[in-house]
Amino acid sequence: MEINVQDLGRQEKYKLLIGGVVPRPIAWVSSSSKDGVVNVAPFSYFNVACIEPMMISIAVARKPGGVMKDTARNIQELGEFVVNMVDIHNVEAVNQSSADYPPEISEVEEIGLTPQPSKAVQVPRMAESRVHFECKLNQIVHLGDGDNIASDLIIGEVVHVHVDDELYFDGKIDTAKFQPVSRLAGLTYATIGEMFDRPRGVYEKKE
Repeated sequence: MEINVQDLGRQEKYKLLIGGVVPRPIAWVSSSSKDGVVNVAPFSYFNVACIEPMMISIAVARKPGGVMKDTARNIQELGEFVVNMVDIHNVEAVNQSSADYPPEISEVEEIGLTPQPSKAVQVPRMAESRVHFECKLNQIVHLGDGDNIASDLIIGEVVHVHVDDELYFDGKIDTAKFQPVSRLAGLTYATIGEMFDRPRGVYEKKE
């Protein structure tokens, strides 16, 4: 099947991307408005961006009409956020927080989440997660076609990390104990499943 993206509508492009780029880790982002309303929402356009300094990236698609989502607007205004990682224990709350709550309504209160103080930022982290990355905003890149902004690519510098003691061993996070959950296409989530190791490839110059 050969597909010319110029012939596709937005929904067709969306289905190809989320069906082909899998599995995707989920950033459960807590942010705060200028009025102090704590917002919590999941985003699966998320990954590591840099090691030194530690940076992560999250792409937040805009609403119809190019309107910023609450998370992106909060981060742009206050310059900080927390990524609460998603696992098998909190995925139900994460899924519920994906609902389109009004800006003045806090998912923390509506869902019954447990906010905890962060160490380096003012935005709280969620006790329902066992791994947290506290972040300061580095930059926001507006993505789209010309003046029609479709997504806000948020790059945050990680300034503090929390890891549950049970998950941390020998300087690493134990994936099997962590039990992370990822996003697939449609309404589908996935657990890690079978894991296997492979030595890193080595280039051997031919004589």
